[in-house]
Amino acid sequence: MKVKICGVKTVEAAKAIEDAGADMIGFLFAESRRRVTVDQAEEMARALAPGIKKAGVFVNASKEEIEDAVERVGLDYVQLHGDEDADFAKSIDTGIIKAFSNASGCTFKEMFEYPADFILIDSGSGQSRGGTGKTFDWSDLNHADVDKDRLILAGGLNRDNVAAAYREVGPYAVDLSSGAETDGNKDPEKIQNIMEKVKGVVNDGKDI
Repeated sequence: MKVKICGVKTVEAAKAIEDAGADMIGFLFAESRRRVTVDQAEEMARALAPGIKKAGVFVNASKEEIEDAVERVGLDYVQLHGDEDADFAKSIDTGIIKAFSNASGCTFKEMFEYPADFILIDSGSGQSRGGTGKTFDWSDLNHADVDKDRLILAGGLNRDNVAAAYREVGPYAVDLSSGAETDGNKDPEKIQNIMEKVKGVVNDGKDI
């Protein structure tokens, strides 16, 4: 199982995530208290080794805005978190992660038919697109139309439940943000704990 830590705001946090062994780091370019500019993301990206993948989160951004960030930051993935249709995703010449709220009303078949490398499913309610910091009923994901090899699980994950998420769901990756923070800032100790929990699943004899 891969680990993505999203909502990174500082070089120090980015380095802590890399040093802990996370597989992917996420920069939020959409309206959020964790939002960063392309300049800030570019500075953080320059501090990272090539091994860690970089994702940029966008909500209904223009193609030009996305392409500028991809080029300047060296994004490996564009995470589409808005109302972007399939044709828009196909027009982006980089890896695609498409985010859906479990409360979106879309069926799993519709979600996984979307032309993306990975499908991220987050908790949500009402108008929320995710980022609630709350879990949802993971048993819903034990469905024939859910491709676990393309699934990124998000929503309320932290050091106390990330191993259970793997055991119960078995996603390709987990995505954490608030669960890796203390007082709104990425916490190196929590990040290290999260990675230790994930590595502990390997020690149980499971190949992740």
